[in-house]
Formats: sequence, C-alpha cells, structure tokens
Amino acid sequence: MMEIQLNKDRRFTWKVDKIAVVGPGIVGMPMAALLAHARIRIGTNEPARVVVVQRNSANSGWKVGAINTGRSVIGGIEPGLNAIVEAAAAEGLLSATHDYMEIADADLILVCIQTDKKPNSYEPDYGPMFGGLTALAKALQHKPAHKVPLVVFESTLAPSSMATLMRAHFEHYGLIEGEDILLGNSPNRVMPGRLVERVTQSDKLVAGLHPETPRMISEVYKHIVTDGNLHQTNSMTAEVVKTLENAYRDVRIAYSSEIVRYCDEHDIDFYEVRDRVNERLAQSDNATGDPNAVPSGGILIPMVGVGGHCLPKDGILLWWRRVESGAETPNSLILQSRLINDESPAETIRLAERRFGDISGKKVAVLGTAYRFNSEDTRNSPSIVLALQLMEKGCEVILHDPYVKPDDQNLQKFKAEKHFTNDLETAVADADYIFFGTAHKEYMEGLGDITGLAKNLQGIADACNLYQREEVESRGLAYTGIGRGRIRPAAGFIEFVYRGFRAMEKGLANEVLAIAEFLNEHYTTEAFNKVRFEEIQRLAASCNTGCLIVDAGPIEDVPVYEGFSSRLAECARNQYALVSD
Repeated sequence: MMEIQLNKDRRFTWKVDKIAVVGPGIVGMPMAALLAHARIRIGTNEPARVVVVQRNSANSGWKVGAINTGRSVIGGIEPGLNAIVEAAAAEGLLSATHDYMEIADADLILVCIQTDKKPNSYEPDYGPMFGGLTALAKALQHKPAHKVPLVVFESTLAPSSMATLMRAHFEHYGLIEGEDILLGNSPNRVMPGRLVERVTQSDKLVAGLHPETPRMISEVYKHIVTDGNLHQTNSMTAEVVKTLENAYRDVRIAYSSEIVRYCDEHDIDFYEVRDRVNERLAQSDNATGDPNAVPSGGILIPMVGVGGHCLPKDGILLWWRRVESGAETPNSLILQSRLINDESPAETIRLAERRFGDISGKKVAVLGTAYRFNSEDTRNSPSIVLALQLMEKGCEVILHDPYVKPDDQNLQKFKAEKHFTNDLETAVADADYIFFGTAHKEYMEGLGDITGLAKNLQGIADACNLYQREEVESRGLAYTGIGRGRIRPAAGFIEFVYRGFRAMEKGLANEVLAIAEFLNEHYTTEAFNKVRFEEIQRLAASCNTGCLIVDAGPIEDVPVYEGFSSRLAECARNQYALVSD
C-alpha cells in the first residue's frame, strides 16, 4: 500500500483493485491491455482488474462486445496488441462496459477521450471530453467514502486546462481536487502501427495538480513502461511539453517543405541536402532510405501533407490562451507552419504537372488514404485533401487503402466514400496516373503487382518517399517524387539550409519562452505548478521522435540563397525584432 499525504491534516492509504479506462481508441486500447497484462498488485494480493468504458454510440458501441470476446478494436498492423487483448480477456483481467456506474469504485481512472480544437478557432473543443467526464463525475458521486480515486488524463490538453477547466468540472459535482479526487495527466506518446512498442519503450511524462499525484501515477505506470523512463512534473508543464512536441514537429516539417519546394523547382536532390544538414546538426536518422522508419532528425521528410489528429491542432492549442488574451500572431513560427503545411497537397499536384503536363480530366488513383503507413487512421488525411483537389481539376479519382474501412467517418465527412475502394485492381486498372500518398508496406513491396494491374498507366507521383526513380522508370513509366531531384546540392545551398534551420529553431525557442512566461503570469500561483523553460527543454528532449529545444536568444541573421529565404526564418527574425525593440 502507498501512504498518500494530501495535506498536513489528512493522509490515506492507496491501493489498486480496479483500474478504469474511458475510451478504447489508439491510446486507451493499448493502455488497458497492457495494464491488465501486467497483473499490477498495489496494496493487494490480487492483480488489478481493468474495465474499459465505451459509450454506446452508433459508430463505436460495438467495441464493448469485441473487447469482451478478446478482440482488439484497433485496425491496421499493430504488433503484439491482439495477443495481449486476447490473453487478458481470457484471464478475466480485462473487460468492457457501457455503464459508468461499473467504475464508481475504481482506484485509478484513465481518461483517453479524443480532444480537438473548434473549427476556425484557437479554442479547444472539449465537447466529447466533457460528455465523458460528466458521466464519470456522476458515477464518482457514488464512490466508497474512503476512496480518493486518481483520474489521469492521457488525452492531449491545451495548457492551463487541468488547473482551470478540468478541476472546475469535477468541483461542479462536489468532487474537490486534493480532497475527494486527485487529478493527473500523462499525455500519450503513442503512434499508430507501433502502439505496444510506444507505450512500453517510450519515456513518459507523469504529472498532476497535487505533488503526490505524479508519484502515484509512476507507481502504476512503472509496470508497463518497462523500457522507458517516467518523468514526474506538474500538470501545466506536461500540457506545454505535449503540445510543443507536436507543434515543433509541425514546424520542422514546414521548414523541410520550404526547402523541398525549392529543391523540386531546381531539380536538386533534397534527400542529400537532408542527410548532410542533419549530420551537421548531429540529428541524423535512417528515414531517408526507409519509408517505414519514423523520421526524428532536424530536417524531416515532407510528404503530401501533414495528417493525423495531433500535429494539425496541437500548436494551435499551445497558443490558445495567448490568442484569447489578444496577442498578435503574424510572426508565430508555429502558426505560420500550419499555413505552409496546408499548402502541400496543392504543391504535390504542381510537382506532378511539371513532369506530366496538365492532368485535368485524367483518371487518377490515390494509393494510401490513411495519413500514416500501416494504419487505418484517416484523421486529417492529406491524401483525402489531395483527392478532392484533383477532383476540382476534373480528374476521375479513386482512393485506395488496404486498411481503411469503406464506411470510414472521414471519407463520409468529405463525401469521398463513393470514390474509395479496398480493391487494388479496381483502383489502378484504368488509371492514367498513380499518386502514392501513404507508404504502406503493401505498396512498398508491391510495385510490380501494382503496375501490372494498371493497363493505361503513364506515370507515378511519389509523395511519401516510397520508391527510387530508377525503380519506376525501368518499367517505362514517367516518374516524379517529392524531393527526388537529380542534381547534387552545392555546398553553398547546404550552408544556407543549415543556417536557416538554426535561425528557425532559435525563433521557436523564443516563442515557447514567451508562452511559458505568459502562462506563469496568468495561470499559476503555487511554486509546484510553475512552468520553467529549462524543464520544458529537458522533458521535450525525452520525446523519441526528436524535440530538441535550444536556448532562447537573439536571431543573428536570416540567410538568403539566390533570392530565396525561408518564411519561418523570417518570422523568427521579425518576432525577435519586435520583442527586443
């Protein structure tokens, strides 16, 4: 058992008989399965039972039955997950329900409900979150009197949400933080296609509003984070670091996109630029030669666009409170990156037409509808955006993916389901051109099969670093690919890209420092809950996809190469000039 000191007058003994997981998505499903599989014993001789709660909705209600029969609810290729779910359910340690009252006596509750931002706004959209939290709070009003349940948010939250919105929501139901419940957050670092690997091997932030909370979370999570480190901190620091990790990845993709667009216009080999600059930055990875590797260098790999649930919104959530206060945003690298990355589908079409000529009215197959390789996840998929833009040019478009379901919600959202198929031959048989948007393993290994099915194929546009030029052209097909120029970069261009990156990363640090100072001034009072820039740097560096935040400081110059300069580097200079005036 753990002795927990809530305040000078109150302590209690914490044991863990029951763990609840609210929301069995790409975060909740692996967390629930691994917690059950770990057979956790804290203050008891029996392993803790894990109960998953899923609302009985038209789209997701089926998940309860699936879990109770030992089936994972996550599609795509997820090594190890299916077997863990099956075994845990068979042992009676993992079950699922629609009824929140079944977790009223839980000792630990993980909230894994998806969060978003409101359309055309910087404000977080916590509608689904508060729907779940309301049902949870009403259930916890019936908790055993002696229990102080620990509620841990695995969901991504905009900075200050824990201290303001989440605390206030539970207080509305008579559940006082630090007395009746403890509120913590441990924002996930999972990735579709590697869910079990990411939970077990990644470093993880564990945080809370009360100083005891990170210690309690660590006591449980050490049983599943077996090959990573647990970093204890306060809630707002964890909120900043989580949103920053994705924001800075979005910024690095945007900078890489600026560079690759110049390279493509001048037939320069971007991948040589990438490798040489990353070597100078001491941030090399193996993603240049492996389409299924996760890029972690300074210069990342620009593709058809930036998809997924996190990157398109997290930088905006990081900025939420400052924008709400009336802060000006024109020189924000984080927000400018959103504009640059949203241009990528249209830039992909421009690239294709430089090689193929006008493709208006042509028959086009877009292979890869999920935003990420070997996954079924279509959230913010740039391939769908690409397909819609091709349709606007009068193209006859068919989308294909081996994992995405025909009734996928995002296909339906954009009325693209009638243009989608799981059948590869149907997709490519009559195609004049194929655009590869996702580096699924089937595509990576099946170029010969794909081209063999295509009767009228004239060319391939590789927008996901899938093939080498020679692989395609040897089949008598025209080829273009993002970053696949044929000219070796000049030494002066390498220097330009390196110096531009240095200006960009310094500007990003200045921006983060300003946000941290604002949050401390307006949303923290106790010393424990202060956000410290050095702590942000330390914790961000534990992200396994690379999030090295340099020291804040002056921007010395913005490099220019034959009339070309980076928009992000210019933002960095302008931002610093305004602050230093």
